This record gives sequence, C-alpha cells and structure tokens, in this order.
Amino acid sequence: MKRYCIKSRPNRAEYLDVLNETDDGYKIRLTRLSDGDEKIREDFIDRHLFDMCLKTGYLYELANAEIAAAAIA
Repeated sequence: MKRYCIKSRPNRAEYLDVLNETDDGYKIRLTRLSDGDEKIREDFIDRHLFDMCLKTGYLYELANAEIAAAAIA
C-alpha cells in the first residue's frame, strides 16, 4: 500500500492510501487529522485526476520512514 500526503491547511494533516488499483482508477482511503480529530473515508479516484494531482504537487508520495513516523505520532 502506498501512502500520499495531501497538501492542506496548516495544523491539519491529510493522507491518501491507495488500497486497490483498477483500469479506471484507484480505491483509496482518506485520513484527515485536525485538532485531535481523525476522520477516515474510503472512496474512488479516477486515474486521470490522481495523475494530475501528482503532477501539480497536490499529492506527493511519502517515503517509508515518513510513513512510520506518521504512524507513531
């Protein structure tokens, strides 16, 4: 499973985990951390939109060390 960070507001962390890949896109899990609250939602994102988010920097892949640090925090 790959984890991506979503560019967001200060004092807020948002992550996108790719759960499954299809020909049309990706089944994802969105995790939002804000003011001590955690909200988790599963959804689908079109392949074209996902690729565009990567190209523009709205999403960026986290390295394994960053994923481990985020899990501990």
